[in-house]
Amino acid sequence: MSPDPKPNTDLATALDDAASRYLSRNPLSFEQHNLARQSMPGGNTRTVLFCEPFPITVVEGDGAYIRTLDGNEYVDFLGEYTAGLYGHSEPVIINAAKEALDGGIVLGGHTKIEQQLAELLCDRFPSLDRVRFTNSGTEANLMAMSLARAATGRKKILVFNGSYHGGVFVFAGGGSPINAPFDFLLGQYNDLESTLEVVREHAADLAAIVVEPMMGAGGCIPAKADFLQGLRDAATDTGALLIFDEVMTSRLAPGGLQELLGITPDLTALGKYIGGGFSFGAFGGASELMDRFDPHKPGSFPHAGTFNNNILTMSAGYAGMSRVFTSEASRELNQRGESLRHRLNEICEAAGVPMQFTGRGSMMTVHMYDGEIHTPMDAARANSDLRELFFLDLIDAGVWLARRGMINVSLPMRDAEFDKLCGAVEEFVSVRKPLLLKQ
Repeated sequence: MSPDPKPNTDLATALDDAASRYLSRNPLSFEQHNLARQSMPGGNTRTVLFCEPFPITVVEGDGAYIRTLDGNEYVDFLGEYTAGLYGHSEPVIINAAKEALDGGIVLGGHTKIEQQLAELLCDRFPSLDRVRFTNSGTEANLMAMSLARAATGRKKILVFNGSYHGGVFVFAGGGSPINAPFDFLLGQYNDLESTLEVVREHAADLAAIVVEPMMGAGGCIPAKADFLQGLRDAATDTGALLIFDEVMTSRLAPGGLQELLGITPDLTALGKYIGGGFSFGAFGGASELMDRFDPHKPGSFPHAGTFNNNILTMSAGYAGMSRVFTSEASRELNQRGESLRHRLNEICEAAGVPMQFTGRGSMMTVHMYDGEIHTPMDAARANSDLRELFFLDLIDAGVWLARRGMINVSLPMRDAEFDKLCGAVEEFVSVRKPLLLKQ
């Protein structure tokens, strides 16, 4: 990052300067974006990847790095929003996918590998007696919520302000106009007292409580243990089902945060990395709930999906979980992530700037705010323009991350990648300190 002598006079000028440098380094991506706009709305088919002034086009990845159409290389701390756990060229994953392709694709029948992956997941995650596969975390949450409504005969679902449970379950900024038309109640994350008031008021028709043990898209905000235990108790007392959305957080311990915290939900939604980099989702829980999908039984619930057990995902997922992301590897990765986050926060503290990284293990998010962050409302107090400047400056420094400031550690990362990130953050807090202190 080499800003001219004037970009820190005010934030607007700094952002204009950063955007100009971004354009000058990525002219081919700009052309590609304009071409894509002719056939996709905004040149986009996945909203989270869009950014101003335009998104960069990626052409290849290797290990912990990606390369773009403009020939620039970045260390990949985006990690495909936690799905890129294995990096871009894990040999075990690649070989499993090649072997699967050699055996034929779209087989249209049961395969041995799906049973092996299912058994592995049931062994790893405390809440899973049985599991069924889907193609995304969104589908997994959709099926878990639908099962809860059907099994309880109730309609209302309690979610939390600022949460995200998939493309049709967005509860930040007032929600999304294309959310699934379920009867949602809105609680306050990490506020047990007010949440219990909502539960008591709607207990007779409450089907489920859905919560991430750590908010992912909401800013890597960990749930307090007593908050989650209170939800567990409230669900039990009212006959509602507790659903943990561990689509992201399952990577934070061998058996997810439910294992780490010792709190077992009735149902769990999974997704992201478990498919080894291919499209994946799963939902599961207690046998008495999941066996309602057993086709042997009269009146069983239907659950379709052409690619639910596709051979590529099943093969890559099983190879990755059984041979690469073992319990030992999970613990080691998350310990390294903890150390990295502490190091980044020490950089911010040493610079004396209102900036911090929240999270747990291998997931974290930057906030331009120095107060405690326990809710999305706390996170919303941070300066969003400074976060945008952080994104642009780190891209300029060769670090790929989420526009919202999310950073995820992948298995191939070592000290060199951590040093690059920390060096970029050190430069940011040094160069941008006048702006950070003005907020």
